[in-house]
Amino acid sequence: MNSAPFPLWNDHHATTLDEPQLLRYRSNLLGSDLRITNYGGGNTSAKVSMMDPLSGSMTEVLWVKGSGGDVGSMKLDGFATLYMDKLQTLKNLYRGLEYEDEMVGYLPHCTFNLNARAASIDTPLHSSLPFAHVDHMHPDAVIAIAAMADSEAITQQVFEGKVGWLPWLRPGYELGNRLGDYVSKNPGLDGIVLAGHGLFSWGETSKSCYDNTVNLISQAQSWLAQQRQERKLQVFGGTRFEPLSQTESGETLARLLPVIRGLTHQGRSKLLHVNTSREVLDFVNSNDLEPLAALGTSCPDHFLRTKIRPLVVQESVYRLQGAELKDALEKLLANYRSEYAAYYERCKRPTSPALRDPNPVVVLLPRIGMVTIALDKATARIAGEFYVNAINVMREANAVNRYVGLPEQECFDIEYWLLEEAKLQRMPKPKPLVGKVALVTGGAGGIGQAIARRMLADGACVVLADIDQSALDSSSAAMSKRYGKDHVRGVFCDVTSEDSVQTAFAKAAQEFGGVDILVSNAGIASAAPLEETTLELWQRNQNILATGFFLVGREAFRLMKVQATGGSIIVVASKNGMVASNQATAYCAAKAAEIQLSRSFALEGAPLGIRSNVVNPDAVIRGSKIWTGKWSEERAAASNVNEEELEAFYRDRSMLKRSVFPEDIAEAAYFFAAEQLSAKCTGNIVNVDAGNLAAFTR
Repeated sequence: MNSAPFPLWNDHHATTLDEPQLLRYRSNLLGSDLRITNYGGGNTSAKVSMMDPLSGSMTEVLWVKGSGGDVGSMKLDGFATLYMDKLQTLKNLYRGLEYEDEMVGYLPHCTFNLNARAASIDTPLHSSLPFAHVDHMHPDAVIAIAAMADSEAITQQVFEGKVGWLPWLRPGYELGNRLGDYVSKNPGLDGIVLAGHGLFSWGETSKSCYDNTVNLISQAQSWLAQQRQERKLQVFGGTRFEPLSQTESGETLARLLPVIRGLTHQGRSKLLHVNTSREVLDFVNSNDLEPLAALGTSCPDHFLRTKIRPLVVQESVYRLQGAELKDALEKLLANYRSEYAAYYERCKRPTSPALRDPNPVVVLLPRIGMVTIALDKATARIAGEFYVNAINVMREANAVNRYVGLPEQECFDIEYWLLEEAKLQRMPKPKPLVGKVALVTGGAGGIGQAIARRMLADGACVVLADIDQSALDSSSAAMSKRYGKDHVRGVFCDVTSEDSVQTAFAKAAQEFGGVDILVSNAGIASAAPLEETTLELWQRNQNILATGFFLVGREAFRLMKVQATGGSIIVVASKNGMVASNQATAYCAAKAAEIQLSRSFALEGAPLGIRSNVVNPDAVIRGSKIWTGKWSEERAAASNVNEEELEAFYRDRSMLKRSVFPEDIAEAAYFFAAEQLSAKCTGNIVNVDAGNLAAFTR
């Protein structure tokens, strides 16, 4: 387990903060380290004396992490604020464990100062404790102790009687009452371990609370490390498999993930995330993989994100090819779905929400690592982080004692909790392209960047493919900063090289699971009188604009066919593909080839739900890289105008007398990418040229 120091409290900075700001500071510090708590897990609170806006007198207010927040990144508006005196009067309304959930409905009546942040189910746990500052964290080390068969006795041993222990109980009002009673009967404790759940700790100041929390976690880590050293135990029962080489693992994933992605689609696009960390490889390559994986996770936060247990795919399956691979995976997935449905039927209550997606979230691959599946990339990545937490817990618990998961019914009651369902129903409607992956060639150019930004703005993940590594790095970094690191990848791609194109699509498959949208946009522009058009110039245009578009389109087609979920190919050609320009023979012929390629893609793709359409720009001068070289000079000469007059020349010759910008091309590409707009469009051409009679498609 990582023994690096925990984040350090900055006393100088803390002196500049008031009590709510100190709570936020403490929360962010705790949440910045996954050894302390997982993403979105845990909660913090402070009881603060504040002026009542109605009476003008001072009153005690509970500041507590609101529903659905993340302590590592939350701001002050992420905290719910509630009157403590009103929270205490709720005891008079509590009718017992059977009526637990109705207590949540009373929390809004306790809101202080009209705060719109919804209070979480853990609010009663914080209000019931008599301490000014309270942390509830999910550290792997403590959950390992909480998930041991002899958890209570080991808790006493580890913390030498300074930390109490309570058996598993679902978070809520009853657990809050039991916490309060336990503390009143056992004064002088530094914290309480909740079996199968986590750690409660406290302090009279924000700093003392933080110090107490990290000290208890450090104590648990040290004790576990000492036990491992003294017992000299093998991790997970010893190693059964050696990991594949990075090259072989990558090739296998590129072939395997699109199949898994397609088979788990079932009407909703999903994204995949790969984790090959040391913790994961130790687990998937161990003798104890299958028995431990079958036990499921322990902490509620874990299986809310990961389902109760993963799917293990053995090497004998993922070594298969083509139809055999697909058939074998489909059988495994069908069996998993059947078992999950049976679990639902065994455990469901009369009021339980309907059965959710029965496909696995976590797929474990011996010799390779872990794949996690979700409706968006960030959720897939975070699910993987949660399962790493579960792996850490299983490793430590089984090494010292015996790991135990929560009882199946308890797992179900958390997973299908009506309060969790209500939280899911409150989530905003996803953007139209969430779950989709777009690969944009020429992605670092002006038009390519505009297209990528348009896709990202509506939720897509984007692979920027470009031959200009410097521009690629710059544009990838900028878009990652704006749209989030989960959504953007950059990959070097020379569209004239078959190997380079195949590598780019393999990278997309490894990073996201596949590709749904291809925007074939990489290009050049050249001009020369016919008798001065060299064979080299002709071949360069053909290589990039015809052969390049063929190679990229073919690889997209192959990948989309494997996924079997349809797809959209968008060819960014040119007005010159419809009507020739003077002194641009090589360019015009290659652009015409692109249009014919798109028609061919449409013909063969239709039975597979793969659509192919063309966007024809014209005279996109501002922001387009092709106008920064000789093309601008050549087109000016061919049109008998000065270079600085080109934009006005093209604008004035158009029927609409308007300039065309990269963002205009992006809107047309988006139209063909978005199924809700163009699901019934294939083989089409849209000219974005402000009107050119000669280029009319009919």
